[in-house]
Amino acid sequence: MSDRSQLIETGKPFKFDAERDAEFERLVKRYPTRESMILPALWLTQEQEGWVSAEAIAYIADRIGTYAAKVFEAATFYTMYHLKPMGQYHICVCRTLSCWLREKQNIIDFLAEEIGVRPGEISDDGRFSLEEVECLGHCGTAPVVQVNGEFHEEMNVEKMKTLLAGLE
Repeated sequence: MSDRSQLIETGKPFKFDAERDAEFERLVKRYPTRESMILPALWLTQEQEGWVSAEAIAYIADRIGTYAAKVFEAATFYTMYHLKPMGQYHICVCRTLSCWLREKQNIIDFLAEEIGVRPGEISDDGRFSLEEVECLGHCGTAPVVQVNGEFHEEMNVEKMKTLLAGLE
């Protein structure tokens, strides 16, 4: 069974904070059905918590008026939703052809040594998590790295060193 099919229970009830609750109510008016809000609600949850827990999935399902299995299905289908806690700095490295050909593996190897994590891991201090992801859509400026949603194009080991130094 893959990591993406395992939900983590925190034992704490989940609900949107005031800001995300207001955003949910604003967005729900723009969609034809409440069930259309599954992806935006997952995104709001991840924006608030950094990841999506079992309690959050149950909350979203209840809030939307659908089954938790439908919310879980969407959360596991799209790799942009994290079903476990991530590091303070979540580093995504594109693994598709353009980035591979432009030596993205050198970046992965450097990060493994420099921050002590391989793809799929979180550093012991919780500062960094590393993930190899499918195409990030910047093939013309490969290799591309994303840190907490911000894109960094034409990366190499030297640029990665500078980027890491700015995070610390």
